[in-house]
Amino acid sequence: MAQEELKIGGLQTPCHAASTQSTVTSIQCEPHMPNHVIWSLFNTLFLNCCCLGCVAYAYSVKSRDQKMVGDMIGANYLNIFSTVLDLLGVLIFIILLALGTAMSFQALSQMMGQQGR
Repeated sequence: MAQEELKIGGLQTPCHAASTQSTVTSIQCEPHMPNHVIWSLFNTLFLNCCCLGCVAYAYSVKSRDQKMVGDMIGANYLNIFSTVLDLLGVLIFIILLALGTAMSFQALSQMMGQQGR
């Protein structure tokens, strides 16, 4: 009788309260993997040297699709490949722009030199 009075009064916890079950939910964070679809699209529209922008865009879309399916290894490989193609396209564009500018200045200086004679 004395134990029942203590339980009712809230001074002592009942024995069966220690066996309560708890639920743990683990939330897995999806690894962040950048996708270069916008960069590849920009290269396709504006810097399409040797069609590298088109190929990079195709690999970027494949990478995004692989990521949606859950194949992170395949998505990472395709993402790296599209990034390399994008960088190569930009590099070729810069080299061609620099060579075109140098050749234009050289042709202009030759034309000015011939007019002076």
